[in-house]
Amino acid sequence: MSLLSGYEHIVRENEPLAPFTRLKIGGTAEYFAEPTNEEELTGLVKQFSEANQPVRLIGSGTNLLINDTGVKGLVIHLAAPDFCTIAVNENRITVGGGTRLSHFVATAVREGLAGPEQLVGLPGTIGGALHNNTDAHGVDIGSWVESAEVLTRAGERITREKDSLSFSYRQSSLSELVILKAEFVLEREPAENLTKAMQKLWIVRRSQQPSSELQAAYMFKDLGGEQAGDLIERAGLKGTRAGKVELLDSDPNFFVAESGATSEDVLSLLKTVQTQVSERLEQTLEPAIQIW
Repeated sequence: MSLLSGYEHIVRENEPLAPFTRLKIGGTAEYFAEPTNEEELTGLVKQFSEANQPVRLIGSGTNLLINDTGVKGLVIHLAAPDFCTIAVNENRITVGGGTRLSHFVATAVREGLAGPEQLVGLPGTIGGALHNNTDAHGVDIGSWVESAEVLTRAGERITREKDSLSFSYRQSSLSELVILKAEFVLEREPAENLTKAMQKLWIVRRSQQPSSELQAAYMFKDLGGEQAGDLIERAGLKGTRAGKVELLDSDPNFFVAESGATSEDVLSLLKTVQTQVSERLEQTLEPAIQIW
């Protein structure tokens, strides 16, 4: 049986991955799929798993660097409506893993449910946010999770309850291949209060983050309460570049890629920053970006 048997309608070969990332860098996926429902997703994962083929999931690509040589095996992109659902029941919100984080934030604010307004302006999907435990202003998305339905790399669907989950700084125990959906429990607060708070936070974040038109990515985790960008600046590295990738002047923890930049440019600059911060400040920066 062919590896793609039964799924030819949703799988493409040698698909360029750069358009699916914020940096717009990288090679192709050997196989690329956009399943339309959970049945197709589960069957495809099982088929590739049984053939011992690697399977990866790509979300909004905001914290992802694709190697120029490309990616072997299957890359799955969950953009179909079945994976982007959102439902509110009193103080609970159930959200599909492919849902944009911005949609989750807007829905919570509109429904008068407090907490998510702190995440306004942050890119990504719910699945990616939970895998990485996205945080802002001292709160993290994991603190509201009641349960999560996940798909393992063997294609098994299981539910992870709150007491079996752990969240810490920019990481979680949700290591399964796919987060299908998650349920959040939130506190009530007047929607008008949350709207005002969200608008203020959005203005501040927009002034701090690079324009959405830039090919930019956040590179390092903050360290011991100190922002990685401040450490990079203290090390005297502002303005540093490698090939066609440079540090953003307003926040050097963002790498900005010009047209024609390569993954090697990014990796070279990443290594330079890590080495110089270590030698000059005796601090070790850990990458926040995933590298495929």
